[in-house]
Amino acid sequence: MNILKFLKPKAVIDYVYDDCTVRQAIEKMRAHGFTAIPVINRQGEYVKTLAEGDFLYFMLDNSIFDIRDLERHSISDIPKRVRSSTVSVTAAVDELVLLAMNQNFVPVTDDRKIFIGIVTRSDILKYCHDHLKDSEQQSG
Repeated sequence: MNILKFLKPKAVIDYVYDDCTVRQAIEKMRAHGFTAIPVINRQGEYVKTLAEGDFLYFMLDNSIFDIRDLERHSISDIPKRVRSSTVSVTAAVDELVLLAMNQNFVPVTDDRKIFIGIVTRSDILKYCHDHLKDSEQQSG
């Protein structure tokens, strides 16, 4: 099955550019209630995913306790703490399932490594649930 069926395209999701400030990223995440957000560069390539913990460690490691101080730091200053894997648009659904076990969403790239969107863990779980339900009905 083609993973495009599950794709939330870049045009309808929130992400941040790697040159935006840490404060901008935190405020975007907070406004939308996100726990993680994809980061891309200005060429459209996926760079990393930042989670709440990444921001917390960055602030603690740099003794930042005032949100205004985050305006002086770029997203690119925050090191990758946890590796978030991407998939190609040609990936199989089983690859998505394995990645979603440890990620809130799976970033998807095209053949040129350009970020095109995400597949959420909830969409993958819904697919698995529906697939199991259909299998039970066929065997029962």
